[in-house]
Amino acid sequence: MTSVDRPAIQPGQQVPDGVAPTAPAVPGAGHAEPGPAAWPTGDVPAVGSTAGPTGDVPAGGWSPAAYQPVEPDRFTRLVVRLHERAPRWAVPLAALGCVGMGMAYALVSDPTRSDPDARPTCLLKLTTGLDCPGCGGTRALWYVLHADLPAAARHHFLFVFSLPFLAYLFVAWAGNQAFGWRLPELRLSSKVIGGFLAAWLAFSVVRNLPWAPFTSLYV
Repeated sequence: MTSVDRPAIQPGQQVPDGVAPTAPAVPGAGHAEPGPAAWPTGDVPAVGSTAGPTGDVPAGGWSPAAYQPVEPDRFTRLVVRLHERAPRWAVPLAALGCVGMGMAYALVSDPTRSDPDARPTCLLKLTTGLDCPGCGGTRALWYVLHADLPAAARHHFLFVFSLPFLAYLFVAWAGNQAFGWRLPELRLSSKVIGGFLAAWLAFSVVRNLPWAPFTSLYV
C-alpha cells in the first residue's frame, strides 16, 4: 500500500471533503540543525563571537573572542605575592605606624612655639593670608596630646570633634583585620558625610571673617 501525502491544514482553514487533516508542521521539529554547510562561507563563528553568518567582524574591528587579558608586570606580581604572604596584622600595624609618625612629628616640632614673624607653611595662607580648611590642625593635635582640649578646639574645632569618630573607626577596622574583632559598625550615611563636609566648608569661611567674634577663630 502506498501512502498519499496529505496537505497540512493551517488554523482557520476549511478541510476539504474526503481529506483527513494533519497537524501543521512545527519549525525545527524532526529536522536536524543546520551544520557548517549552512553558512555561506563554510566557517562557523567562534563561541562568544559577534561575527555574523559571513564571518564579518563588527565595526571597529574588535571581537570579544579575540580579547586577551593583560599579564601583570613584575612589580604588581611582587605586591600581590607580598600581600598574600603577609600576616593579617601587617597592614593595621603599618597604618598604626603612620599615625604614630604623625603624632611624633607634632610633638617634636611643637608648632605652638613658632616665631611670631615666621612664614606660614600653608601655601594658601602664605599667598592670600587666609586660613585654609586644615590650618591649625597640627597645633590642635599637639594640644590634644597634652590633654588641653579647650586650646585644641580653639585652633581647629572640627578636628577635635571628629577625633573620637576617627579613632573608633580605626580601632574597629584594625581589630577586625588583626584579631578578628567584631565591634559594632559605625554607619555613616551619605547625608551625614555631606552634612559634615558642609559644616567644614562653613567653618572654613567663618574663621576668616574679619569681625568679632569670628576673629577669635583666626589662627
